[in-house]
Amino acid sequence: MHDDTSRQTATVRHLRDLTPSVRELELVPARGVRRWTPGSHLPVRLPARLPAADGTGWLSRHYSLVGSARESADRGAYRIAVKRMEPGRGGSRHLWSLAVGDTIEIGEPANHFEVSTLAPHHLLVAGGIGVTPLVSLAQALAERGGPVRMCYAARSEDEFAYRDELTAALGERLCLYAGERIDLDAEIAALPHGAQMAVCGPLVLLDAAREAWARSGRPAADLRFETFGNTGRHPAEPFWAELADRGLRVEVPADRSLLDLLDGEQIAALSDCRRGECGLCAMRIVRCEGVVDHRDVFLSARQKAANESFCVCVSRVSGGGIVLDSAYRPD
Repeated sequence: MHDDTSRQTATVRHLRDLTPSVRELELVPARGVRRWTPGSHLPVRLPARLPAADGTGWLSRHYSLVGSARESADRGAYRIAVKRMEPGRGGSRHLWSLAVGDTIEIGEPANHFEVSTLAPHHLLVAGGIGVTPLVSLAQALAERGGPVRMCYAARSEDEFAYRDELTAALGERLCLYAGERIDLDAEIAALPHGAQMAVCGPLVLLDAAREAWARSGRPAADLRFETFGNTGRHPAEPFWAELADRGLRVEVPADRSLLDLLDGEQIAALSDCRRGECGLCAMRIVRCEGVVDHRDVFLSARQKAANESFCVCVSRVSGGGIVLDSAYRPD
């Protein structure tokens, strides 16, 4: 989304409610669809309630593509699914407000969640809306005939988005957990040597999967994971933040990130993914009053426990605020 030439208009052709909280949008791009691979996401440009640092007033969000590249080409459209987040960062509310015929701006599909199809077995683990990047992967692996099993957890029976599509592709190899925890240790122990596990879901699930994978002694490279960057161990609540080197204090509402607020204050902070994956936006913690809710997947467990750094794109504070060092030094 950083390259203006990659953006184009897309028209909403169809809307479908998959669950009470998940809506699918079919988008027809003005310049036609591009080929993509399972696990790809689509950048979407959305209006920001606070002005961005570059003055554009826009934010970029990423949504996993559902289906297959062949289906997209045949239909001339992309499909994405959006969970209504309360509170959220604003993207889901805007997309849920769209009607058939409305237009939005999108970028080109990109894949940061590729899984090798050469592995002798695949275990797919999804939590809630984290199922979206795994739908296309499950269908592709099933179509190729490779050994694959999927564990899919949701809060309730009516929150299993794409249940029918996954059942059609996997049959009895799909295990559903309504309001239950997946026994990750047992699932991993049953995998043959060289198997890969791909996980997407809330931070609690990702942490549990990484810990179980480490306990198994399997190679870290055989674990793939992706986060949607807006969940943590504590409910989102307002907190205050100070940049000690800038003399700036801001109040961060429950539905905005600290990075959003810094953008609004015209404070240029390094950032890229805005989902807690790349670590570019991490700032050194000077002092914290309250509990730091590390919502990133970049910092190690030791760094999080020591409260050394804070990823301003997703992490939050419960019951107080935080003082940070942005490494800014005046000339």
